[in-house]
Amino acid sequence: MTDHAQSDRVRWSELLNRRYASAVALICLGVWLHAADSLLVATMLPSILFDIGGGELVAWNVTLYEVGSIVAGAACGLLSMKLGIPRPMIVAASLFACGCFISAAAPAMPVMLVGRVLQGLGGGGLVALSFIAAAVLFPSRLVVRAMAMIAALWGISSFLGPLFGGLFVTYANWRLGFVFFGLKACLLAAWIAFGPANSRQTGIEQSGPGFPVLRLMLLTLGVLLVAFSGLEVDRIRTPTLLGAGIAVLAGFLVIDSHRQDNRLLPRRVFDIRRPGNIVLALILLLHLSTTGLITYGPFLLLTIHGTPALVAGYALACISIGWTVSAIAVSGAGPAHDMRFIAAGVSLVAISVPGMLFSVLHGPVWLIFVFATMEGLGQGGSRSFLVRRAISLADATDRERISGAVPTIARFGYALGAAVSGILANAAGFADSINVGQARRVAGFVFLGSLPFAICALIALAALLLIIPGNQPPDIRQERQ
Repeated sequence: MTDHAQSDRVRWSELLNRRYASAVALICLGVWLHAADSLLVATMLPSILFDIGGGELVAWNVTLYEVGSIVAGAACGLLSMKLGIPRPMIVAASLFACGCFISAAAPAMPVMLVGRVLQGLGGGGLVALSFIAAAVLFPSRLVVRAMAMIAALWGISSFLGPLFGGLFVTYANWRLGFVFFGLKACLLAAWIAFGPANSRQTGIEQSGPGFPVLRLMLLTLGVLLVAFSGLEVDRIRTPTLLGAGIAVLAGFLVIDSHRQDNRLLPRRVFDIRRPGNIVLALILLLHLSTTGLITYGPFLLLTIHGTPALVAGYALACISIGWTVSAIAVSGAGPAHDMRFIAAGVSLVAISVPGMLFSVLHGPVWLIFVFATMEGLGQGGSRSFLVRRAISLADATDRERISGAVPTIARFGYALGAAVSGILANAAGFADSINVGQARRVAGFVFLGSLPFAICALIALAALLLIIPGNQPPDIRQERQ
């Protein structure tokens, strides 16, 4: 290795020192609360259902959280340009804490869902601001290390989230789990407000575009209409609400595509003749096809296989851990390998869907862990390459918007996928207390209903491979990005 190459290498010690200690802590705490919360709640959900009921609303725990995250992600990106990072982050941490305390005191599932909305707003805001802070608070040569730190912390949080959830359910009470995370959010808000001076000097204040209130309202309404269609499955009510939700979402896409200043998505994102849009559709389909386990997995594993809450939680954690490991492992691959990693990742995710259908129905439990890990490896191993390809294929005016659109599309996929899973589960007779036979029926409906999305993902992959040969790298301008 040449001396020049050695001098360009970024060491962890350059990031983990006194100069950047406050910035590192700020990012780590924000990511930790968001990453650990979803698996904590998923692990505790069976106990929550046994205590307060509301089985028909189970999917809403994911749907509302993700919708809140979408709104917060869009809001924080714009607010940070006008107000800097600290003030929006204090608000996000405070919303998260309020949501946790409301959920902790919830006497029934509707109240719990109010808390989940606030947790989604707060958690989505925290993680969005953490990514912004990583790009703003460190010099450019340290940004890659900062992003790798976020990925590693995400994996650690995914490992600890189910552990905390299982411990609270087994040895204490699920309500204390929410209180525990709410107190940590309060500490984060207080630390930002009154902590070291350099933790407050994180502003990037400048004028920015207006906030897309109408479009976010349409996006939220469309997802909620889809979710409402599954509360009481009926031959007239369900397709009517489902069609209305799809129409509203289509309206959101049309209106957003005509905006110039603050579009949330690339122009004409619904036009699949554009190669870049095929990549975005692929990301959406990957998330649509994989929401069944995180939405209903712990309850089904407990009922069908008798797995403790902690074990069920770690089945979910395998997804995030596999995602983190693969994302870090392939992060150094060059653009010439993009399509190979995309094809391998999408194929792993697609295989995991029927694998999950079989393993949840028939076991053994360790096989569920295998397919969950396979899903995570596929998602994490393909995501950065999908983003790079989307950027390289986008119009010049949309290249900067692609990176911001990917998390929005991913969260939208989770929210919509959870809503669809709710329709399928309620159609199968999901309730607060069901026997093994009924649970198997629910599992069959939920995971079988994910297969069409996985098949569509493979079709989108095939279209992408026909358009872009595997050895064709993005142009040199995108390599610099």
